[in-house]
Amino acid sequence: MAKFTAALKFFFGVSKAIDDAFYDDLADLLVEGDFGPAESFKLVKELRELARKEKITLPGDLRERFAALLLSMLVPANAALPNPAVILLLGVNGVGKTTTAAKLAWRQNKAGRKTILAAADTFRAAAIDQIKIHGERINVRVIAHQHGGDPAAVVYDAAEAALSGGGDLVIADTAGRMHTKNALLEELKKIDRVLETKMPSVPVLKYLVLDATTGRNALAQAEIFHGAVRLDGAILTKYDSLARGGVVFSLASQLKLPLLFIANGEGYEHLFEFDPAAFVKEFTGFSN
Repeated sequence: MAKFTAALKFFFGVSKAIDDAFYDDLADLLVEGDFGPAESFKLVKELRELARKEKITLPGDLRERFAALLLSMLVPANAALPNPAVILLLGVNGVGKTTTAAKLAWRQNKAGRKTILAAADTFRAAAIDQIKIHGERINVRVIAHQHGGDPAAVVYDAAEAALSGGGDLVIADTAGRMHTKNALLEELKKIDRVLETKMPSVPVLKYLVLDATTGRNALAQAEIFHGAVRLDGAILTKYDSLARGGVVFSLASQLKLPLLFIANGEGYEHLFEFDPAAFVKEFTGFSN
């Protein structure tokens, strides 16, 4: 994101007239930053109206208004989890679901929760092996079956373990293939039925894991999953210098989907609660 942020900061830092060309260039810049065209034009229109109303003539004097409009786009989120709870991590292959499951488990254990990891991605043997390794490293119990097994059966056994006193939070790593809506619905319906039977009063939260470096593709994935099942939030992984960040605003604007966590490193500690104000500050590069 560093290159885009530098461009945005420079754009508002130069002393030039605020005219039609200024707003056109800003819209183009936002699209380059992974904003959707609709969000870009809407944001620019609102900024133009503010500038006209307040008689602002220099870009630097618009910075605070621009940042405030960005902040207003984001959906308030609460990353605090009920106790007990079940988290189902969804997403396509390669976004980092298994590692995110481990990071969440590590984070919750540090907070005093007794967490169980469910290796419900039974379609990839590597995913099962990987989550077992994570479990050993962070001292978290892992419930796993053989490669090719029934994901719902894995979740059933994880729920059974939790009920027997082994934990108060189940985090399930689900299959990462790009589902058709029907396949996704049927698989999740089966898992839901298992949880409704075993843990009828326990909240089940569906979090979508997205790769920040895929830009607008992340939004397309979110549309598919959110259209098939009701998502409770999103987690953005691989948020480094290659990610431009604008997709976060599209998730909020188009899907009303709260972003809960951002991961920006490989370590278990590199998972952070999403802070909208801090994100806008980093996105724009504005220091005040």
